[in-house]
Amino acid sequence: MRFPEFLKENGTIGFVAPSFGCNIEPYRTAFDHAQEKFKALGHTLVLGPNCYEGKGIGISNTPAACGKELTEGYLSPESDVLISCGGGELMCEILDEVDFDSIKAAKPKWYMGYSDNTNMTFLLATLCDTASIYGPCAAAFGMEPWHACIQDAYQMLTGKLFEVKGYPLWEKESLKDEEHPLEPINATEPRKIRCFPENKKSAFSGRLIGGCMDCLVNLLGTCYDNVEAFNERYSEEGIVWFLEACDLNVMGIRRAIWQMKHAGWFSHVKGFLIGRPLCHGQELLGLDQYRAVTDLLQEYDVPVLMDLDIGHIAPMMPLICGSHVEVRLEGQDLSIRMECR
Repeated sequence: MRFPEFLKENGTIGFVAPSFGCNIEPYRTAFDHAQEKFKALGHTLVLGPNCYEGKGIGISNTPAACGKELTEGYLSPESDVLISCGGGELMCEILDEVDFDSIKAAKPKWYMGYSDNTNMTFLLATLCDTASIYGPCAAAFGMEPWHACIQDAYQMLTGKLFEVKGYPLWEKESLKDEEHPLEPINATEPRKIRCFPENKKSAFSGRLIGGCMDCLVNLLGTCYDNVEAFNERYSEEGIVWFLEACDLNVMGIRRAIWQMKHAGWFSHVKGFLIGRPLCHGQELLGLDQYRAVTDLLQEYDVPVLMDLDIGHIAPMMPLICGSHVEVRLEGQDLSIRMECR
């Protein structure tokens, strides 16, 4: 696994929009303010041509324009790291326009984003054997003040944080809207991690991989599916999967788990880290968010940790996709330690 150089003091941050751009509120104002925050920290900024675009379908621009911006942004020596402007819907359509061969051959660069950006964070690790950061997109850095999770993401990008433990409260209802674009995370609900099977203490380790299930199942079985080779490459240490869901309801989550399982993606698995899905608390036809996952994963006889701070319900722990992780849970005390090796 290749690990890029971390963002140095006064280093340059590049922004790209391979999914949605920051062309509408509250994202435009939040992105503008994020740039002010980064400049105040001493960083130079480089903006890709699509950062404020909104003329694409489910993405900022045409697939060709988005793929060109992402490839050139990654290969450009002008920026030290890349942060995606936002998530979206159809980033998968730009993949044919991304030059993964050149990216794999180039000097590695940190890329950070989540949700639709799974199309890059996941493929950097599985196709290019290059680590990435599954973390907040650019506009989130515009909140005032920064939540601890935003500070953690910045600290990780600068190489000062390699262990995350989650946060005491999560956000049930956001206060951020067009009139309040800089509103911080409205964390009100106590965190309660659930472990299956129900153990008071769990410890496991392996190579970390994963992302948003909505995107992962689209990649499965395509020419971009290199998971079997990835699993075999790291079979000795085993695989730790982190998974979360956006648009999928509990039935969709169960179908996604079934599909990944039957594609052999979970071979050599050592444990699962499951984020709170956006459909948190939903129950359909007797199926809740827990059985949507655990019924199908119980045969692996590995820990399944659920309702973690991963994904679309804030706050979210930043994770180094491709790192070696040591996971420990004792009661409600969680530790995910990442090693760049």
